[in-house]
Amino acid sequence: MVAKLRVNLEIRAREVRVIGPEGEQLGIMSSRDATKKAEEYGLDLVEVAPTSAPPVCRIMDFGKYKYEQSKKEHAAKLNQKGTHVKEVKFRLFTGEHDLDFKIKHARDFLSSGNKVKTTLMFRGREMAYQQKGREIMAQILQQLQDVGAPENPPRMEGNSMVMLLIPKLTKESK
Repeated sequence: MVAKLRVNLEIRAREVRVIGPEGEQLGIMSSRDATKKAEEYGLDLVEVAPTSAPPVCRIMDFGKYKYEQSKKEHAAKLNQKGTHVKEVKFRLFTGEHDLDFKIKHARDFLSSGNKVKTTLMFRGREMAYQQKGREIMAQILQQLQDVGAPENPPRMEGNSMVMLLIPKLTKESK
């Protein structure tokens, strides 16, 4: 979002330092004279540095300037890559092959640079076997320790045990 810039008659300073359309210094003049000078060029007077003394104003095409700023912001947004949290869910009595298969998926997510939330769900009387759940979480962590590290250790959230893994930085990703 472009910061609100004062243009032409919105400029309240008594005196301003004016920069011409080609980047040349036109000197210090009253804001009224600077606005007239900008009108002579057929352009706008834009306050680019309001905090300096006196404020710096530039003679430019304000519409073109706003358009270029929005294009720069859009390009910056395209280059950003956010990290996503992928979730892999387990049950207390998940079979060994299914456990390995889900751990393989978690490994792929971590090596892609995503965080992985591992959730071990308990149902009903399975809540009595929380120690077995901690053992399963330890097994998952042990198998993923080469690509991920725990951001926080396994903890209970309602009827689920949750652990968040973050990708380890490898030499290739630095």
